[in-house]
Amino acid sequence: MPEEETGRVARTKVDASADFSTQLTVSVVVPVYNEAATVERLLRSVAEVPVSMEIIVVDDGSTDGTRKLLPRLRDQGLIGQLLFHDRNRGKGAALRTAFAHATGDVVVVQDADLEYDPGAIPLLLAPIAAGAAEAVYGSRFLAPRPPGGKRFSWHRFGNRTLTSLSNCLTGFRLTDMETCQKMIRTDLLQSLPLTVDRFGIEPEITARLAQARARILELPIPYRGRSYAEGKKIGWKDGVAAIWFIARSSLLPPRARPWKGRNPRNAHPPARGRTRP
Repeated sequence: MPEEETGRVARTKVDASADFSTQLTVSVVVPVYNEAATVERLLRSVAEVPVSMEIIVVDDGSTDGTRKLLPRLRDQGLIGQLLFHDRNRGKGAALRTAFAHATGDVVVVQDADLEYDPGAIPLLLAPIAAGAAEAVYGSRFLAPRPPGGKRFSWHRFGNRTLTSLSNCLTGFRLTDMETCQKMIRTDLLQSLPLTVDRFGIEPEITARLAQARARILELPIPYRGRSYAEGKKIGWKDGVAAIWFIARSSLLPPRARPWKGRNPRNAHPPARGRTRP
């Protein structure tokens, strides 16, 4: 499988016509906190994605009616595993709960706020199914801005800054470390010592993957940002905290051990060459 290096990120060419939908099962992890207005639409969109999947929803102490809505959606077959936190503990805590319950071959994070398109899941799955990577990040900054999408300049600048700092410490050349739409092999993900409860989980995952010597690929994904009036939760304080989590996860224990896992079942042999920059 040929590879090409760009200035910032390694990309592996994968046969776009190949059908990976029946080869691997995807655990779609949906952390939810006060998303009554969007979670049903999101789950119905996920259900339409043509891959074998299980859907794991973790309600992180919602107080807006989401908690009452989710059991009905489970009864309709839109949720495979429904888990509850008795209080709001943070996105990282919700993800760690979901990761521990995942049984698929790969895990993908799908936020409930409709900013990320579930239709990108097969695109992210292809390099892992082909044996070309252990993790695939959907980059918001490699894709053109969609009509009507909100991409605040200060938010973009903050993401660029945090990604650059993370790259300095991990050795990766990512464009969007803070992306929420990450797909990772389950056996690798469950081996990582993740500890962060809030939004700092994003740099921690990247640091642990670097320590495990995993191959990460980036692919452009559609992204439609929402405003704070529409319910966006991450703020400037989380950005400042992310600097600490980037440094802590890269420089302080616990550290992930170098990973020597097998190829996911039914996947093609791994491509030769270097896909991690």
